[in-house]
Parts: sequence; structure tokens; C-alpha cells
Amino acid sequence: MTTSLLPTAAGLWYRDVISCLWATLAENVARAGGDPLEVLGLHWEFRFRPGDVRSEEFYFAGAYPDDVARSIAPYHGLSSRWHRAADDENPLAELAALTGRRVLPVAAVDNFHLPFRPAFGDVHAAHLIVVHDVDAVAGTVTVSDAMPPAFSGVIDAAAFRSSWESANPSDEQDAFFSDSRIDRRYLTVTVDELPPLGPELLKRALETDGKRFADGDERGPSGDWTGLPGLGRFLTDLKERAAAGDPGALRDAYPFGWGMQAQAGLHGELLRRLGVRHDIPELREAGRRAEAVAHAWTGVRLCSAHGHPDPLAALAELRGHASRLEEAYHRGVAAVNDAWRAL
Repeated sequence: MTTSLLPTAAGLWYRDVISCLWATLAENVARAGGDPLEVLGLHWEFRFRPGDVRSEEFYFAGAYPDDVARSIAPYHGLSSRWHRAADDENPLAELAALTGRRVLPVAAVDNFHLPFRPAFGDVHAAHLIVVHDVDAVAGTVTVSDAMPPAFSGVIDAAAFRSSWESANPSDEQDAFFSDSRIDRRYLTVTVDELPPLGPELLKRALETDGKRFADGDERGPSGDWTGLPGLGRFLTDLKERAAAGDPGALRDAYPFGWGMQAQAGLHGELLRRLGVRHDIPELREAGRRAEAVAHAWTGVRLCSAHGHPDPLAALAELRGHASRLEEAYHRGVAAVNDAWRAL
């Protein structure tokens, strides 16, 4: 049993800008004794993979396609791997074996079948939660979910299986996170070395990320659009496809942008915190500028979400939000470069 290590709902790590992917990684980092903000907020990038966007809350196109945790936290010993439970008769046995070894598997689920989610019985949507214990005798699964309204406790195993095995059918109430099969998927996260965030590591991260924004990123699949050149290409493509009446580009912008928004928001919060702690004005300003990028993503994402049924009607507003986002990125990257020079 691992329930003695179960955090309270109030103790789960959450930020307004993050998706369930960051929240579940954070729980694994915190369990290993790390600071989730320092681990998950140190790296910042822009990366878009054409044709790859999936209708899941946890979609993220990382530099390491098979390792989303390493993609998000490349400066720390964090790694992950996706699995699918193979035992049709007793698929929970795989999760039970992991929790018995004090591993926290992260299960993909459909919110429609989870009693503690606001979408219960109403809306299908692909989501992630952390599994802490499987009790075959009691017929229960102990889980945690930091996303509001936040839950940490025991649910019926049948409800969990319905959510974990769901086809997550297309749902007109959620055009962005339904229509993506769950298929008993789960993520295992490994936390190895978590180096302290000293001046050398911080400076290396800021310098490296600044260069990748300027020149693009050599890591990852060759077709990825990266850095500030990739951002410009993404926004140009988004506007051109909207002008052509293509709803797909706008529909994809909402789930894709969540990962970019989360990275910018966490990076900004971390730099602000460090700037205050060490009294470095350039770090505080870089943090403020990165957080401005996160706020600018809200306009692009929501305009795309509401505008995708009629892209031409949304075009003028979308162009304005895209322009503000691009300007925010350029100012944010410039401020980050100023910060690493000041360290």
C-alpha cells in the first residue's frame, strides 16, 4: 500500500498556466525531493511539429519525441516513457506492480468517467492523473489530480477502468480534447539526479535557450519549427490558413499552445523568484517578460478556440493576438539574454 504517501488535495502542485502534464510530472519531482518550479521551469523554447497535434490535454511536441519529461526538463535527470497495459483480463495488475515498488504511474484517462471531475457524465476529454495504489481486494484505486478542483483519494476501480479504457469519443462540447482513444495508456517517470540550481546551471540554461530561440534548435525531428524563426512560421501559417477558411489550424492552436504557455509561465515565475532572491534586476525583468508571453498565448488560444467554426470571422482578431504574441516573444528572449549576461 502506498496511500500513506498520498498528498492532500491542498498539497498538490499547481499553477494556472499548466496542463495536467506538468502537474503530474511535478508530483513525481516533489516525491523525489525536488522543487517542481526549478525543475520544470528552467527550460524555455518554441517548438511546433506540423501535423502532430493531438486532441489531448497533455499534448506536447518535445525535442525528444519518446521522452516528454526529458523534453520539458533537459537540465535535470528526469525521463519518462509511455506504455499500454497489455493484460486484457487484469490490466490494473501492471499499475499495482508499479505502485508496489513506490513508482507513481501517470494514467491517461477520460474525464467523462471520473466522479471527481466537473466533466463527469457530461464531457469526454483526455486527461492525466497520478496513481498511488491499486487495492484488488477492496476494488479501489487511489489517485491524485492537481488540476482544479483538485482531488486526492480513493475511487471505485470500475470507474477508473472505464476512464482508463475509454474510446474518448468525439464530443461536440469539447472539440479539442475528445476523439482521442485512451487505450490503457500510462506514463512512467524516472527522477535521477536533480542538481541544485546554482548560478552556473542557471547561466548555462539561459544562454543555451537564448541561442536556440535565435537560431532554431538542432535537437528533435528535422521538420520541427523552432525558435523565433519557427514562431514566425507558425503564426504566418495560422493566419494564412484562417484566411483560407481552414478550421483545422485554429482547432490545433488551442491544445498546442497550452504547452508553450505552460513553459513560458513557469520560466517567468522561476526567473522572477530568483531575481528577487538574489536581487538581480535583469532576472526579474526577464521573468516578467516571459510571463507576458504566457499571457499573450491566452489571446491566441482563446481566439482560435472560439473562432475555429468560422475562421474568416475570427481573422482580424487573430491577427492582432498573433502580433502581440510575436512581440512578447521577441522582448522576452531579449530580456533573457540580458539576464544571462548579468549573471
